[in-house]
Amino acid sequence: MAPNDSSNSDSDVPAKETFDEFRSSFSYGSRTDLLFKFLKSGSEQQADDFLKEFLDLAGNLIDDGDTAPIVDVIVRAQSAVYSVPGNFQYEDKPFTVLDQPVSESKIALLTTTGHFAEGDDPKPFGMDDLTQEQVVKMTSEFGKADPVLSEIPITTTPEQTRVRHGGYDIRATAADRNVSLPIDRMNEFADEDVIGGFANPTFSFVGLTSQLRLRKEIGPAWAAKAKAAGAQAAVLIPI
Repeated sequence: MAPNDSSNSDSDVPAKETFDEFRSSFSYGSRTDLLFKFLKSGSEQQADDFLKEFLDLAGNLIDDGDTAPIVDVIVRAQSAVYSVPGNFQYEDKPFTVLDQPVSESKIALLTTTGHFAEGDDPKPFGMDDLTQEQVVKMTSEFGKADPVLSEIPITTTPEQTRVRHGGYDIRATAADRNVSLPIDRMNEFADEDVIGGFANPTFSFVGLTSQLRLRKEIGPAWAAKAKAAGAQAAVLIPI
């Protein structure tokens, strides 16, 4: 190569990627896949162990066609990372004790899953028809902004239900809303008198949002909306 030939210069060679950079790239990075963002949250050893087992099982899949072990290893790896002491630990008791039977109480449903009804797009930042891919790239903007509450009539059908959220993998709940927005199950509970009634509408918002104002100012106003709908208690589903 001639001294002045820069066709294969160092600037053309892709920078080497460390394993830490690789595993982090699944969480809002070049390889963003929110199902695997747990790789960044755990240790390098946890990521290494998971990938070894995952790839080995993927190889076995060619011969045996059994996907169950792959599902199991993903669930176990996620659980191991997210169950580290100090992470995602919450009180499992009600915030306030209900002073009457659930079977006599009207129950509201509030989720942080980013669901909304067809034709009632919450229009984050005033933008119409944002795609899931777009909101994933806007996680920092959502994290600083005030949340927008969507009110979903309990008669809304699965076909009329939409979901969009930049903080988790929406594939499962897009296929079956009851994964994280159990409107159908709540309607069934009301029909079977398991609960005294299902408050209309259901409420949902994108939980990746400004937390301080949500707790101090916005949340109490939303609670008032649920009470106005006749709710005496609420099922809260975080994502």
